[in-house]
Amino acid sequence: MSEKITGSLINAFYICPRKAWLVAHEFGPEPDNVYIEIGKLIAGEAYKRERKEIVFENIKIDLVKTGNKGTTVVGEVKKSSKGQRSATMQLSFYLYRLKQRGINVKGELLIPKEKKKISVELTPDIEDELKQTFHHIKEIINQDNPPEPVKNKYCSNCAYKEFCWV
Repeated sequence: MSEKITGSLINAFYICPRKAWLVAHEFGPEPDNVYIEIGKLIAGEAYKRERKEIVFENIKIDLVKTGNKGTTVVGEVKKSSKGQRSATMQLSFYLYRLKQRGINVKGELLIPKEKKKISVELTPDIEDELKQTFHHIKEIINQDNPPEPVKNKYCSNCAYKEFCWV
């Protein structure tokens, strides 16, 4: 198992530490989970004119576009705003990693179904939170077993619920 932290791992951690452990240990979600399929469909169909899916190192960016005044904007496309905090931290992680490489860009959380565009800015406070999050994630994924399941508002639609509530 690679200990490299990814955007998906950041997102999973903010949803549920158990899910983060499962993702890190390459446990796959239910293969026919309707919510995953809807998410892929939305990401594939929305924003067709913008440049899509850029991958480097452990980063997978949904799209890059030109914003106001010629700025470069990195976008993260989500199905709904229900997991806005986790999605914001995922996008912040991308902004942080790009900044480490000398690339300063803006971020936008894009929720086409709700017609929302939420600006995301990498602040010193968010950078500090990410560094703490990296530490917590490494502690969790280095455990031999996943954390005990804890019910939260995401459980009912989670593609990993069979690992917790069967």
